[in-house]
Amino acid sequence: MTLTGTWKRAKIPIARKIHLKSLMLANASKKLEKEKSERDTEKNRVLKETVPELNTSSLSIQELQSMCKKFHQMIDSVDAERYDVEVKVSKNAREIDNLTQKVLDLKGKFKRPTLRRVRVSADEMLGAIAETTYKTSMDLRSHLKSVKKEDEKEHKQVEVHDWRKNVEAMSGMEGRKKKFDTGAPPQ
Repeated sequence: MTLTGTWKRAKIPIARKIHLKSLMLANASKKLEKEKSERDTEKNRVLKETVPELNTSSLSIQELQSMCKKFHQMIDSVDAERYDVEVKVSKNAREIDNLTQKVLDLKGKFKRPTLRRVRVSADEMLGAIAETTYKTSMDLRSHLKSVKKEDEKEHKQVEVHDWRKNVEAMSGMEGRKKKFDTGAPPQ
């Protein structure tokens, strides 16, 4: 231990690091082969349990057809289950994404979009910098549209009529309303 209280790390030679890395890779490849053989044996065992061996040579045509129909029904049921599971998985994945987004929102961390690399020359970059400084220093009121205020008296001069007067003339029916009110048949 040194005076500052930190430990000095022992330096490992590069040859030793390479040797250790090769040993770890060899060990990992052995484990992968072992896992693959275990999966294959498990797959064969499950297939033997679930799928019995078929002897189709002694069956008649009707029996073979009924067996095919039975297999088709089994395939349809398995496909329906697979579809249901896929829908559940996709729904759960969407829900997980929404929840992680909510968690990130609560933490205040946001996903950054992937940025594309853009080639910009030095002149364009200087022009962009000069343009942004020019835009920020501009007077914002100079671009506003001027609006003239109208007198309030002009707005109040609108005539108000009684809507109950001349209803037939206003409706555009020109006396047809009377025919409906009296119950007279139309001509």
